[in-house]
Amino acid sequence: MSLGGLEWQRPWVLLLLLLLPLLFVRRRRPALLLPTFSALRALGPGIRGRLAWLPRALRTLALALVVLALARPVTPAEGGIDLSVEGIDIVVALDLSGSMQAVDFQPKDRLHVAKEVLDAFVQRRPHDRLGLVVFAGEAYTQCPLTLDHRVFRSILRRLEVGNIPDGTAIGDAIATALNRLRKSEAESRIVILITDGDSNAGAISPLEAAGMAAELGIRVFPILVGRECDDPRGCLVPFPAGTDFFGSRIFRNVRIPTDPKLLETIARKTGGSFYRATDRESLEGHLQDVLETLEKSRLVEERQLTGFEDRFEWFLFPGIVALLVELWLTATWLRRFP
Repeated sequence: MSLGGLEWQRPWVLLLLLLLPLLFVRRRRPALLLPTFSALRALGPGIRGRLAWLPRALRTLALALVVLALARPVTPAEGGIDLSVEGIDIVVALDLSGSMQAVDFQPKDRLHVAKEVLDAFVQRRPHDRLGLVVFAGEAYTQCPLTLDHRVFRSILRRLEVGNIPDGTAIGDAIATALNRLRKSEAESRIVILITDGDSNAGAISPLEAAGMAAELGIRVFPILVGRECDDPRGCLVPFPAGTDFFGSRIFRNVRIPTDPKLLETIARKTGGSFYRATDRESLEGHLQDVLETLEKSRLVEERQLTGFEDRFEWFLFPGIVALLVELWLTATWLRRFP
């Protein structure tokens, strides 16, 4: 409910204001009978008599302000204004296949490190619009393009392996990312593809998706994460295989097939670059390399309301002051007798 430029989160509390007039209902008070009352009346009221109404008015004001505070007034944390910035439109396509649990990336596994590196990367790009696509055997948009990086980072932190059917649908991931970028008016529109395996699932082939990207003028920058080796069948990497009798994790070496030539072809066909990350440092460096060569373009996005700020103190503190003044007056200068 909006009233007086404020949003009221508990508007029903305002109904208590209807009870305040009851404070002015005159009650029968004890009286002191004097035989010469008419003579006293002729003297007229003094200044204290003229201000006898003040304590009750202060008490009413204090209660009204407390009721307004209880109704929880709030103001928007951010206004709905146009925010013009210099930046790039970036969609990150992140692999959530089971192989991302391989522990050749420290301190935990490939996905854990990729999420941490991406989180730090986002914090360094305050003027870029970012979107997030996740994929395994299928691909889904988790966050559309936005300048609200708090939302992006919150979604990123919650990502886990196992919520999508397993596989590596690289073509579907690129196509889903293109769908988020195709209406963008930015001059620089890119897809950063982070994966650790060969394409083995999906309805769209990776090269078909790369052709679509080339037609749209969107560059794809694949980053292949994981240990590098000369075996064409893939590298042996430690992979979690449960726990032993004492609760300690057990690991076994698993061969994870990769296809760096496919990723190189995707990059070349779309005008991007292919990178290989074998540890945290190289992944961080390659993400930065992607952006250093890109031009910036003007973006205008209407900032959405992302939250509210409580304003109860605007009413509560003045209400407390009014109540304290009323108590002081009734105990001293305007004390009534009897």
